[in-house]
Amino acid sequence: MSHTLIHNEDECKYEYHIDGYVAYITYEDQNGNMHLTETQVPKELAGKGLARMLLEDVLQEIQKENKKAVAKCSYIVKYQEKNPEKDDVFA
Repeated sequence: MSHTLIHNEDECKYEYHIDGYVAYITYEDQNGNMHLTETQVPKELAGKGLARMLLEDVLQEIQKENKKAVAKCSYIVKYQEKNPEKDDVFA
């Protein structure tokens, strides 16, 4: 399952649009550190690993922009703890 990542700069969100639903991660850009503040997947899309796919796409995008991620929501904090190999993208 692959989805197109949409960077909604007006609302400070990275989004997937799937079957009329929107899964997203919100952020605050603070001097090149992308503070990832909230991860939301609609219940209709839950249980499919979508949050992880979305987060990994967001992390790739952040790396392409030569920025660093800062985990500010519980899901991303847990992801960072479970995936130490990704520490280079986190501030």
